[in-house]
Amino acid sequence: MANTTNTKENYNRQDLLLFHIGTRQAFAINVLKMKEIIPYEPLVKLPGSHPAVIGVARLRGHPLTVIDLASAIGMPPISSHPDLTPYSIIISEFSRTLQGFLVSKVDRIISLEWEDILPPPRASGHATYITGIADIDKQLVEIIDVERALNSVMPSQTSGSQTLELDQRVAEQLQQKLVLVVDDSGLARKQVTRTLDLMGLNYITAQDGKEALQKLKALKEEGRSVDLIISDIEMPEMDGYTLTREIRKDEALSSIYILLHTSLSGTVCSENAQASGADAALTKFVTEELSAAVMKGLACNPNPAE
Repeated sequence: MANTTNTKENYNRQDLLLFHIGTRQAFAINVLKMKEIIPYEPLVKLPGSHPAVIGVARLRGHPLTVIDLASAIGMPPISSHPDLTPYSIIISEFSRTLQGFLVSKVDRIISLEWEDILPPPRASGHATYITGIADIDKQLVEIIDVERALNSVMPSQTSGSQTLELDQRVAEQLQQKLVLVVDDSGLARKQVTRTLDLMGLNYITAQDGKEALQKLKALKEEGRSVDLIISDIEMPEMDGYTLTREIRKDEALSSIYILLHTSLSGTVCSENAQASGADAALTKFVTEELSAAVMKGLACNPNPAE
């Protein structure tokens, strides 16, 4: 597996695992979301589970749900292609969970510049589960939004309460603030803005770093700015690291507090976030943790006595 380090070159690149899910079309996910790949063995089906859930596997004694990835994104299940055996299971970790995705064939790992990953065209069907596309050796590769795929099979129980108790003084402070939410996943944007709604914050959204930078510059021309940016890291055209560096280059924007909010776990993301110029990094998704990070970024202390 590729290893991401704190080098400037790696900031501008994304390592992708290429694979197939029963068709000639190639798909990909970020290797940082991949723990390992194991061979498929017949699994016991869970009673009452979603049709895309094919059973439970054990990884060094720990159980994990295995999902037919093709079925999860609205394509014919991989099991409908028996001629493609043996299958593989990609063990993936993101948003604090571990799960397996059944694929028909694992290809290889490739490294791309972020700018080479483009937003997907607007279309129907499984395209709603695609966050980006890239041309690899004259073949179109579609990057899967595994969070959305997982949520379609196992709807997330958003960790944390659905209400937030705020001191009146703090609530009044928050009403004067403006937050920019940047994420290519509609599901992730909805989760973040739901928390901001609970906090009474005003916000605007962008689907990637390029659009976010355009909105920041437009606000600057109007003599306005945002007080805090909550940005994903993995995004087509301009990722969160690049967005952060571009903002820090602009004297008029450089003081904005930047929180990188990512489904990727581990110290690598935190170290890269800090080195890129971000103020903090947080793993998705816990309502209270996000609200606390927002409070810190906006310098709003919910406990005046402290």
